[in-house]
Amino acid sequence: MSSFVAELNNGFSTKPEENVFSSIWNEYERVIMQSLITSFGLDFLVHDQHGGDVDTIHNVREIGKDPNMTYKNAQNQADYVNRGEYNTHEYHQDPRYISINKKVNESKKKGTLTDAYTGQTVAQNANIDLDHVISAKGIHDDSGRILAGLNGTDLANCDENLKPTDRSINRSMQDKDMEDYLQKLEAERPQRQSRISELKAKGSLSDKERKELAKLKKLEQINPDKMRAEYKKARSAYEAKLAKAYYTSPKFLKDTAVAAGSRGAEMGMRQAIGFVFVEIWMSSKEEIKALPPGKNLKDMLEAVASGVKKGVENAKVKYKEILAKFGEGFLSGALASLTTTICNIFFTTAKNLVKCIRQIYASVVEAGKILLFNPDNLLFGDRIKTSTIILATGASILVGTAVGELIQKTPIANIPGVGTFVTAFCSSLISGLVSCTLLVFLDRSKFMNKVVNALNRIPSEVNNYKEIADTLEILAAKLENLDIAKFRVETEKYRNIATKIGVTESEQELNDLLLSAYNVFDIKISWKGDFNTFMGNKSNYLVFE
Repeated sequence: MSSFVAELNNGFSTKPEENVFSSIWNEYERVIMQSLITSFGLDFLVHDQHGGDVDTIHNVREIGKDPNMTYKNAQNQADYVNRGEYNTHEYHQDPRYISINKKVNESKKKGTLTDAYTGQTVAQNANIDLDHVISAKGIHDDSGRILAGLNGTDLANCDENLKPTDRSINRSMQDKDMEDYLQKLEAERPQRQSRISELKAKGSLSDKERKELAKLKKLEQINPDKMRAEYKKARSAYEAKLAKAYYTSPKFLKDTAVAAGSRGAEMGMRQAIGFVFVEIWMSSKEEIKALPPGKNLKDMLEAVASGVKKGVENAKVKYKEILAKFGEGFLSGALASLTTTICNIFFTTAKNLVKCIRQIYASVVEAGKILLFNPDNLLFGDRIKTSTIILATGASILVGTAVGELIQKTPIANIPGVGTFVTAFCSSLISGLVSCTLLVFLDRSKFMNKVVNALNRIPSEVNNYKEIADTLEILAAKLENLDIAKFRVETEKYRNIATKIGVTESEQELNDLLLSAYNVFDIKISWKGDFNTFMGNKSNYLVFE
């Protein structure tokens, strides 16, 4: 696309009064066809995946919640399946758990222990448990923890994740998620307060009722803000350990590198094949246009076959451009894969978003090559314009993709055997129309042309060549002022005489021809009468004027 647009800017100019589709459309056809063929015709060569190409902690936790999410690495899936059953004894009899619990009991005996979830000082005779802020079972079954390859007991039994609280509070939580527990606690508050009032109103309570009342009072003492703060600190420390372990691991780096290389190769192949197909298209179109009226189907098919052959031959001659296209595609594919992987660390990228990221990089890499390296020696303004054309074409692909995504959400997309084609057709149609509109605007807009011309006046090496070309153009204009018609008439006389001289067969014939030439060119003869008689008279003078 870049080489074509460079030629376009160097040698093509339109006038506002010209027909748009007979000038700009023909010149921009290659740009649009390149975009449509690669983006919609050959995009099957690139295997985009929901959630990118590399497993991330965020994404593996979405498996089961998001129906489209799957493991990208089969070994990571096998590791999760083979994690083993949760064993509460293993977590609660861990030496670190026992050690921290011992310190908690010593603090309770001294009367200095504070309940982490109520903020109140714990009585010396109170029943206290050491709670896993992030539940031990949740840590054991966390697919993110398995992906990071960390030990569950190490993560569960650390200072950040073990907090003292009343036994009734701890056991009411069981293995629930903290936020789920608090929501349930709040929802049951009216019923709980009503039961407390009911028990207090009784004159005497049974042992069971006294225990129930004590438990309900403890639950009422819970401070949701303190509980959330403890959970936030524990979760932050937990996630930091997972992220550091996994995202710096050889496993993640290897998967990222392999995915980037794979997507780069696929994008490079897509761009290279697309270039060849465009050459075939343009050659075939020219062959068909060259057919005179009245030809039959056989002639047309032969013209197409000839066009295909010429297109392939043209592509072979332009093998350097094909290699350049492959290189651009490889770079854009690799960068898109890396970007997608980074995005999926924080959020899930849908399949269409992955495609959009690829297309953005394909346009950015191509435009960047022109802006930074200027391989076609364009003036600065033309470089800006060419880059804008490439980015505008890429933007049109994004619009077409967005339209296709909207159509996929309608009943039309679910029609067997039709929905897929309708989606692809509408996407490519919108992209083509938007491309055409943007390109026509960029080429014919007075404002854009003023900007480009102003930028072109910025001094540069290319401008020096441009000035030389302008000087030669001025010289050519001066030559055009000569009377070419008169010059042709005069040279034609000399040519005719020279031709006749070449075919004369005698001196007399040559003499007669030369005498006639004097008359043709209106040359005054220096003698009168017969030349020999004139020259025989010594009194005569031969004068040339």
